[in-house]
Formats: sequence, structure tokens, C-alpha cells
Amino acid sequence: MRNSARKHTGNKAIKSRLKTLEKNFLESVKSGKREDAEQAYRLVSSGFDKAAKTGVIHSGTASRKKSRLSVRLASIGRAAAVPAA
Repeated sequence: MRNSARKHTGNKAIKSRLKTLEKNFLESVKSGKREDAEQAYRLVSSGFDKAAKTGVIHSGTASRKKSRLSVRLASIGRAAAVPAA
């Protein structure tokens, strides 16, 4: 029982950190700061990979979230490059 309680606490902390990193990334994307968004993407991507490696989240979940976040990161450049009609 103690093992499962300790692992539960650790996993909860890791998932909470992932949510915080993802929120910070989305805020920097919303503000349109590409450099900040790229740095935040590297952090969140690393966090997802580490969580998947240790089994906190499924590797497919990590890949899916990273893919969706990378699409958002790429949209920063496209939105600025496309002139208003």
C-alpha cells in the first residue's frame, strides 16, 4: 500500500507539472511571442517524453499532445505571414 501511495503522489505531481507547462505554452502562443513559445514547447515536449518514459502517461498520449502543440507553434508564423484580406 505504501508503494502505491508514494507512486500516486509522484505521478500526480508529474501530471500537474505537465498541465502547467502546457498552459504556459498556450499562453505564449496566444500572446504571439514566437521565441517564448519555442522555448516553452521544448520544455513541454521534454516533459511529455519523460512522463511517457517513466510510464506516468502512455507514449501515444505524449505523441498526440506534442503533435497538436507543434501545430499550434507553427500557426504563429503562418498567422503573422498571411496578410489581412
